[in-house]
Amino acid sequence: MVATFKELCLDTHPADGQEVTALGRFWSAALGLDLQLSDHPQDPGNLVGPEEGQGIAICPVPEPKTVKHRVHPDISVRDLSEVLDLGATVIRPQDEEIRWTVMADPEGGEFCAFVQPPERIAPYRMFEFNVDSVDAEASARWWADVFGVEAEPKDGYWWFTGAPGFPTSAVAPFFAMVFGNVPEPKTVKNRWHWDVYGRVDDFLAKGATLLWEMPRWTVLADPEGNEFCVFPPPVVELAETR
Repeated sequence: MVATFKELCLDTHPADGQEVTALGRFWSAALGLDLQLSDHPQDPGNLVGPEEGQGIAICPVPEPKTVKHRVHPDISVRDLSEVLDLGATVIRPQDEEIRWTVMADPEGGEFCAFVQPPERIAPYRMFEFNVDSVDAEASARWWADVFGVEAEPKDGYWWFTGAPGFPTSAVAPFFAMVFGNVPEPKTVKNRWHWDVYGRVDDFLAKGATLLWEMPRWTVLADPEGNEFCVFPPPVVELAETR
């Protein structure tokens, strides 16, 4: 195991006249998380859950969304009206080919909604986290190895989870990370990404690429170019490894 999961991050670029916190408010309600605002009017806030790893950092960026998200969440809902009433729109309804509904958030970001029975819905509504890949098997195996688990094929996708239970896994605070094959390569920075705790040198040794260094974290890219941020391991973890 090279790393442990820290949190998710989502870029935001609100349209003219749109509230800077609009995307945070949408995902707060859609996922069952608390939106914590700062005193700065241009800070969209951060989403915080009751368990470790359920946070989502909302990050203002200068560029608007221009292409389909290669990284997107799947969420659980009792009924689609739960997210439609929040401002989501339907891109592709559930049909004979897919058992989910493809939707867009208020900034046009794609996500998939799975209508689940009440007993399958936890307070935190994140169900799975998806990554489009030119080579889904290679990407899934790379990240599974990073987290110290095994990737496996299922229904044309590659995926992994840290535990068989729903919805929390030992890898991340959602059921699974899922990697699907797409024909087109990555062309722009992902608007969703994940942060991990780990050591940068370990990732570089596995084939990650250094993008840039920040005061508190380092931005790397995996072999398919997906950005992720590496934070130093928590002090407790460092002490345990000595």
